[in-house]
Amino acid sequence: MWSDVVCPWCYLGKRRLEQAIELLGADPGDVEVRWRAFQLDPRATATPGDLRTALERKYGSGAFDVMTQRLGALGTVEGIDYRFDRALRVGTADAHRLMAWAWAEGGAAAQGRLAEALFAAYFTDGANIADHATLVRLADEAGIVAEGPDAATVLEGDAYRAEVDADLAAAAERGITGVPAFVVADSFVIPGAQEPETLARLLRRVAA
Repeated sequence: MWSDVVCPWCYLGKRRLEQAIELLGADPGDVEVRWRAFQLDPRATATPGDLRTALERKYGSGAFDVMTQRLGALGTVEGIDYRFDRALRVGTADAHRLMAWAWAEGGAAAQGRLAEALFAAYFTDGANIADHATLVRLADEAGIVAEGPDAATVLEGDAYRAEVDADLAAAAERGITGVPAFVVADSFVIPGAQEPETLARLLRRVAA
């Protein structure tokens, strides 16, 4: 799943994918979901900025309210408490590095827990998910036990940057220009936060 942790549609897509897997009658452990890095706003930094200003600069005056009202209603259906009044404009490079670390340390289960923690922290709590102390706390709360370097050590250096860069390049190679994008068996691309029933139907078709 190509995604950015500041992408509200990706959070929605995560919840809908989980429902689609249930509709397939599959054990969640039988479906391996790997999160891949994508950056919606690569110019954003670790210094928090105003999200409304950034979105309206990009999409036009009034865009923030239109987008957030729609997503707020959709999120409620999926059990997501979007608090766009708290959300900040921050960079996601280090969060993606930590996601790559979570995969290396604990596979799909650990990475999935960290993804949920990052989404909730950003969209509900208004946390600065570019802040290293915040990222370390979220990794701890996700229960990731590292056999190698811990989260703080990873963030202090440049570890996993190559993996993030590889994900970004792979997205470009596959023509992925928006997220979420679900790539199944590295062959079939399902774009967007489709309804659970639609996702399940498409996954059945791919399996067949």
